[in-house]
Amino acid sequence: MSLIKEKFNQISPSEFFYSNRDLAGFSNPTRSLYTAVREFVENALDACDQKGILPDVHLTIKAVDPDKSDPKPYILTVKDNGPGIEPEHIPLAFGTVLYGSKFGLKQARGMFGLGATMAILYGQITTNKPVTVKSSVDGQTQDEFELLLDIQKNKPVIVKHNTKQVSKKGLSVSICLEGDYSKAGNKIRDYVYETSLITPYASITFDDPKGEKFSHPRFVKNIPPPPTIIRPHPHGIDVERIRRMIVESQFEIPTIDDAMIEKVRKDLGLSVKNLSFTAIMDKAKKKWKTLSRQVRVVIALMSFLKMDFEKLNKIKIEDIDMPNKKLFYWDFGDSQSKSVDMDPESQYFKQLTNTVQGEPLTTFLTKRFQRIGPTTALKFAEFSGFKPEKRMGTMTNQELVNLSDSLQKFEDFLAPDPSCLAPLGEGPLEKGIQKFFNPDFAAVVQRPASAYSGFPFIIEMGIAYGGDIKTGGPHVYRYANRIPLLYDEGSDVVLKVVNDTDWGRYKIKGDPPFIIVSHICSTRIPYKTAGKENVADRPEIERELRLGLQYLSRKLAAYMSKRGQADMAKKRANLYAKYIPLIAEFCTELAGKKKEPDYKKVLEIENMDEVKKPVEEENKVENK
Repeated sequence: MSLIKEKFNQISPSEFFYSNRDLAGFSNPTRSLYTAVREFVENALDACDQKGILPDVHLTIKAVDPDKSDPKPYILTVKDNGPGIEPEHIPLAFGTVLYGSKFGLKQARGMFGLGATMAILYGQITTNKPVTVKSSVDGQTQDEFELLLDIQKNKPVIVKHNTKQVSKKGLSVSICLEGDYSKAGNKIRDYVYETSLITPYASITFDDPKGEKFSHPRFVKNIPPPPTIIRPHPHGIDVERIRRMIVESQFEIPTIDDAMIEKVRKDLGLSVKNLSFTAIMDKAKKKWKTLSRQVRVVIALMSFLKMDFEKLNKIKIEDIDMPNKKLFYWDFGDSQSKSVDMDPESQYFKQLTNTVQGEPLTTFLTKRFQRIGPTTALKFAEFSGFKPEKRMGTMTNQELVNLSDSLQKFEDFLAPDPSCLAPLGEGPLEKGIQKFFNPDFAAVVQRPASAYSGFPFIIEMGIAYGGDIKTGGPHVYRYANRIPLLYDEGSDVVLKVVNDTDWGRYKIKGDPPFIIVSHICSTRIPYKTAGKENVADRPEIERELRLGLQYLSRKLAAYMSKRGQADMAKKRANLYAKYIPLIAEFCTELAGKKKEPDYKKVLEIENMDEVKKPVEEENKVENK
């Protein structure tokens, strides 16, 4: 019996997402149209945020053939007034999966450089039409590209490129894709509406396929400061990331070619070309403190090779074996590999050790991580059992695993730096709630920065009751990094916290008219899928959500208590107004008099007392 030999193949990222587009939210024409809208609008808002530009975003969806029934091809166009994209980056940015500017450790709506390209990919496989990108970075010249994506090679194919004169900066992206607006329309309108609530400093307009225009002008003129890129926090690090950081921290052995030899001559101030090895080393000793690191490494290599510039030009460094104190090189003249022994007592040996073996542990911690000072680095070294001077490049695999575990367990590191986050703020959030819901009561809270797995996050929440809010609450509006989350709410951590709350404790009964707005800001939102619609129930995030909701619920309970007292006071006042006139009339007849007593003053005094009581109670609650 013969065995069939199994074949192994490698596929490109675009090939993978072509075959698994459901992962990114492109599962059907309805969801795909909504997801494509979201990805392009979010990219436009992110671009403006990063440059501190008040966004003007214009979204248009137009049917290619209006008379055809859904699902059918639509042309989706999103324009913004952002900084645009340099023309040399446009093909890769819009024609390559997993290429973008969102891989740094800072808050952004997008995460992977994936969504917009996935929308373009979906449009291409459903309509075979190229994406049209128009970009102006200077407000004078606009570059227009028509692009297709080579799925197998994950490379862009430029169909057309031209330039023209314009008078505005910004970016416009237009794709043709199969969609079902009859089913997706409500979600898209909700998305635009809810985005304008959490982005009150943006002006967003939407022209739908039916000719209707939905306009949401900005009502806040101050844009939050953009987040900054920060170094990683030690609690969010694994072994692979440590390996990469070690490589980044190591200084590469320079290539000793004509250009490098000329640089060494220049730094040493040598005018004579054919200096002896001894003369070169004497000059290097005198100028050592002023030499660059690259030149110092070359001088250190020369010291062990005992070669002048002429001989140095005829070899190539192959390897530096520090444990065995050997230097290997290829001799082009003899066409063979050779080695020399290195003296560990030499000052130049230390120079090469620093180069090859990387930084000491304490230096590595203070330079490569956020919020670690020399004192904390020494404490950690003692906690983890490593010597402070241990070179990172000498660590074995097991030592790297132990280091990673210790970084996770050490509790004396400061909390992550929240400067990489850009929450909306209590003021703008409250303004948005007041404008969109016109409630009788509203309260907001921004929790202090916290962290999960070393990633900082901030929770913002708002609650509102009555006014124009419809009954049947709580109606929950979920946001993550200013993205409305409209799908998959059943398994979201916010809904879990809301549903676990005993609203009866807070005097909320029946089908009350109230809403809850929840906003999670983080460098890494723990989405359950690449479609970015529901947030996982990480214990740290769940705790902060619960504390925020409890604070707001107590505020609402105080309002409901005051409201109940006011209602009771009104009922009592109505009761007095109904019966006191009858009592006055009866008493007048009983006394045999014609003039009734002046009972109106009694009603006025009673009404004033009833009004005062809830106000005094409210003041007591506020003082507490």
